[in-house]
Amino acid sequence: MLYRENGQFKTSYRSDQQIFPILQDRWAIAAIVLAACVLVPMLASDYMFRAILIPFLIMALAALGVNILVGYCGQISLGSGAFMAVGAYGAYNFFVRVPDMPVIPAILLGGVCATLFGIVFGLPSLRVKGLYLAVATLAAQFFSDWMFLRIKWLTNDSSSGSVSVNNLQVFGFSIDSGTGKYLFCLGFLVVMALLAKNLVRSAIGREWMAIRDMDVAAAVIGIRPMYAKLSAFAVSSFIVGVAGALWAFVYLGAWEPAAFSVELSFRLLFMVIIGGLGSIMGAFFGAAFIVVLPIFLNQFLPAFAGALGVTISTAGLSHAETMIFGALIVWFLVVEPHGLARLWSTGKQKLRLWPFPH
Repeated sequence: MLYRENGQFKTSYRSDQQIFPILQDRWAIAAIVLAACVLVPMLASDYMFRAILIPFLIMALAALGVNILVGYCGQISLGSGAFMAVGAYGAYNFFVRVPDMPVIPAILLGGVCATLFGIVFGLPSLRVKGLYLAVATLAAQFFSDWMFLRIKWLTNDSSSGSVSVNNLQVFGFSIDSGTGKYLFCLGFLVVMALLAKNLVRSAIGREWMAIRDMDVAAAVIGIRPMYAKLSAFAVSSFIVGVAGALWAFVYLGAWEPAAFSVELSFRLLFMVIIGGLGSIMGAFFGAAFIVVLPIFLNQFLPAFAGALGVTISTAGLSHAETMIFGALIVWFLVVEPHGLARLWSTGKQKLRLWPFPH
């Protein structure tokens, strides 16, 4: 009964086109953002910031970018780790080579580098699709590994490709603490999520979805496949590149090309599939599932084995965690192939009709 829009009349086109047309949604989102900005910094420990919250925010941002390409435009990509690497190393080069370069412009310029890189490797999408496109984007992964290991200028003449940043400051304030890093990443995520939500509701977003559903029919009604596909690659690569720069600057501090391996690309793809394709909220659900579940299993399995009187080794714990994690992913895809976002949407629809039968 609390989730009803009775009496909420739309009297203008502007009110009808709101991002959150229902008042309860607006209040809920405002409360969540306020709690994330005020309550979490007050209550969370330094371990929570560095092990859970900061990785969750950055992975949610990266999953948001991947969802625009895979979920909204239907272009399968296995090169997300490469786009993150380009964003990280691009931001690093701007940060260390340009005198007095602020952190935020450096990160955004790293996203621009990832955009150009994504457009180049998005060109095969004009001719191939499906599995062939996935293989073509996978080439970006191997190319980026070669590029950052062999071209020494990109890594500031580091022989191993290993680089680092420290003493990060924003408007004169240090962000070396867990709280500072958390709020810094949260600001990027909130802004990018609002921009992405508006973008997928615009004309270009509808073009992406038309290409995803049936590209031939979309071309017949006047949508340019080249423009739609390359723009999806550009926007997605920019967001993923910014996430890569945050992952390197804020979470890792020191990194090498192996930090952005193909395994990271698969994790991002799993986040999008589990969270829900074609859903902004699905990026958050998927990131929470992928980031939090391994930490929970790492804490739960030793306690459970100890209760049974069984001693489990570190290697056995790692194998058990991987097996349970994979089994849960497969089970979830069988039970709810449309992702956690569909469960969320179904729950909201039931609340709108409760207590009456659906």
